[in-house]
Amino acid sequence: MEQQHLVILLLRLAVAASLASILARFSRFQRMLMREDRTLLQSVKLALSCSSVFAAGVGTRILIPNYTAVDLGLEGAMLTGMVGGYVSGLLAGVLISLPAMFKHELMSMPLFAGIGVLGGLLRDIAPEKEDVWRLTPLLNLNIFRLIKKPLELRRNAFYAGCLLTIVFAELLRFSVADVFNNKGVFCLERDWGSSHPATTILVYVSAIFAIILPLKIWNNTRNEKKLEVQQARLNEARLAALTSQINPHFLFNTLNSVSSLIRTNPEQARSVVYKLSSILRWLLRKKENLTPLREELSFIDNYMAIEMVRFGDKLRFIKEIDPETLDMLVPSMLLQPLVENSIRHGLSSKVEGGMIRVRSSLAGNKLHVLVEDDGIGMAESKLATLLDGGIGVNNVNERLKVLFGDEYRMWVDSKPGEGTRTGIEIPELQVANIAGRALSPAS
Repeated sequence: MEQQHLVILLLRLAVAASLASILARFSRFQRMLMREDRTLLQSVKLALSCSSVFAAGVGTRILIPNYTAVDLGLEGAMLTGMVGGYVSGLLAGVLISLPAMFKHELMSMPLFAGIGVLGGLLRDIAPEKEDVWRLTPLLNLNIFRLIKKPLELRRNAFYAGCLLTIVFAELLRFSVADVFNNKGVFCLERDWGSSHPATTILVYVSAIFAIILPLKIWNNTRNEKKLEVQQARLNEARLAALTSQINPHFLFNTLNSVSSLIRTNPEQARSVVYKLSSILRWLLRKKENLTPLREELSFIDNYMAIEMVRFGDKLRFIKEIDPETLDMLVPSMLLQPLVENSIRHGLSSKVEGGMIRVRSSLAGNKLHVLVEDDGIGMAESKLATLLDGGIGVNNVNERLKVLFGDEYRMWVDSKPGEGTRTGIEIPELQVANIAGRALSPAS
């Protein structure tokens, strides 16, 4: 008989972990766990979510009397109070007790509601809000550390108080069940009658772990969500840093062009400054990480106008753009570093000048963008490390990695004396898909 009781207690812990895991699967419940301060409506929603699974356990025990291990009504009420506060604990206690009330266990509702409020009290007296989630039966018994760190002492006292409160709640349930008999409340210990003292102790231990296990599972869920948010913010900061790295580099080269033109051709210098002001206005207005290809091409037109003033007829710019791609979203400042790279490393040292061509097309669900030139090309040894160093091409590759993870492809082909081709393949994104995409964590 004692072995059977032990199996039931172990099953209770398994059920507690299972019910907590079921709730943690729902994204709406995950969002509830992330809030520390809740409105009245949010507290009610949390109570409804928790009570739905714990009340189902009580109902199962009533319908199938042999399934006593699934009844975690009292533990569910306290858990909800500890996580959500007084309102959530009170309402959850009332709702969880409803199946028991239909079985005429009339003391279930006041008991569960009171325990739910008690859970809310524990939440309020925690030294820090996070301490509720860190509840553990393993208290820190290092006296010297407790003396040196008052917060650690208060935290230890809080954990001890929580454990005693859970034991008190279980004692209260036994007392109510004993006093009111069949009209009271379901209690495993009383249902078993006389049992070994060790079994009685294990009942209280199982009650403690039936509350700690769900807290640990939900805290792991919270930590995973926090990591996702932190990763998204890290990606955003990294993307902003990469973008800001481009702008000074571009401005430095353009201002160098202006300084050389001021002496030789002031009118051309004035034209370059005008074009540069248009570009700067665009950069200052542009806050999004993604922009329609149409706007990106307009930016490149202004940029190439500056470079053509500098190179004259030696530089030709050709666009072969599929009209269906104009409204596709691409990373801001995607083309400019690639075009600048072609000019600086491919054409600037070529006496007769050359041509830069930008192409775009759609294939399946992918947008293809190609930037090519007929410049001097580059050696294979330099090509092998091109994506790992420098500012232009490497910067574009890093930003694509942040934005799209493994869902993009970038390649560079070059032959000495023939030119260089840089290709990019990214997911087809319409304007409606822009929200959230730029902040999604990279794989």
